[in-house]
Amino acid sequence: MGGLRFGFFIICEETLDFTTAYQAKEHQNLAHVLSHRDFTPYIDALLKLNQQGWHKIFKHGDFSRWSQGLNALPDVQADVDISHQVCVQSVAHTDKEKVEQALKQLHPWRKGPFDILGVHIDTEWRSDWKWQRVLPHISSLQDRVVLDIGCGSGYHMWRMLGEGAKLVLGVDPSPLFSFHFASIKRYQPDAASFLIPTGIDEIPSGMQCFDTVFSMGILYHRREPLEHLYKIRSLLKKGGELVLETLVVDGDETTCLVPSGRYAKMRNVWFIPSVAMLTIWLQRAGFKNIRCVDLNTTSIEEQRSTEWMTFESLPDFLDPKDRQKTVEGYQAPKRAVMLANYDF
Repeated sequence: MGGLRFGFFIICEETLDFTTAYQAKEHQNLAHVLSHRDFTPYIDALLKLNQQGWHKIFKHGDFSRWSQGLNALPDVQADVDISHQVCVQSVAHTDKEKVEQALKQLHPWRKGPFDILGVHIDTEWRSDWKWQRVLPHISSLQDRVVLDIGCGSGYHMWRMLGEGAKLVLGVDPSPLFSFHFASIKRYQPDAASFLIPTGIDEIPSGMQCFDTVFSMGILYHRREPLEHLYKIRSLLKKGGELVLETLVVDGDETTCLVPSGRYAKMRNVWFIPSVAMLTIWLQRAGFKNIRCVDLNTTSIEEQRSTEWMTFESLPDFLDPKDRQKTVEGYQAPKRAVMLANYDF
C-alpha cells in the first residue's frame, strides 16, 4: 500500500479523493487570503493550526464514513444562495436520492437548516431563528473581517458572508462540522469563508484583526468565562464589536447558576449568569457600550430531534411535568444576546 506525505503526516493513496483535494485547496486559499489582509504576523500560526486540525480529522475513527459521504456528492456546477438561507442550487440533473444518502453519512446534523441540491436538511437547531434575533441589532457586516468562535457547521458563517462580510473565519474543533461546512464550500470554493478546525484557546492572543467577533453558545462551556471575554477583547480591532449569545438565568447582579452536575443533561456547563452579572463581567473585561438586545427562552420547536439528528434533544432535557425546568430542576434554557464594543 502506497502513501504520500501531506503536510506533516502520511495518508494512504486510497484517501486521495475529494476530501483530501478539498483540504489541500482550502489550505492554499486560506494562505492566499490571509496574506492579503492584516494577518501577516499570524499567518504561519493560523496555517499550522489548520493543518494540525485536519491531521486530527484524518485520524478520526469516523473519517472514512464522513469522507465517503462528502466524496459521493455530485461534482456539478452550482450556485449557493446565502442571502436569506443557505441553499445550494444547480440546473444540472442530480439524483436526489443519492444526494440524500451521501448527506446522511454526515449524521448528526445539528446546526442549520441547509438545502443542498434539492435535499432539505432539517437540523436539530433552527439556527436561522437565532440569526433572525441577532441580525437586526448588530453593526452592518459589510466589508468587515469577522471571527465566529465555535462556529459549528458554519451556518452562521454563510449568513455573515451573505451580509457582505469581507472575510469570515470560523473556529471549531469538532471534526464532523468541518465536513458539514465542506458540503457547502465545495460548491463555492472561492468564498471568503474558512473553518479552521481548532479551538479558541489555540488562536493567538492579541491579534486585533477582527471588526466583529461572534461568540454564540460558547461562554457557559468555559471554565473561566472572564478569560474567554479577555481573549475576545484581544482579537478585536479598535472600536470592534462583540456579539455574545449565551445562556442566562433570572436574577440580579449577584446571581449566577453553577450547576452541581449536569445542566439540561450537558456535562460541560460551568457558569450561567444573570444578564446583570454578565454585564459586570463584560465591564471587568474592558468592554464598553454594553447592552442586552434580546432575551429568548429556547423552545422545543427551535431545538428538537429530526431525521437528520436522531439523538436526544431539548424535549428530553426538560422536566416532562414542568417545561419551565430542566430535568435536573434548574431554570429552563434562556438565551441573551449581548453587544459590546472595545476601544483601546
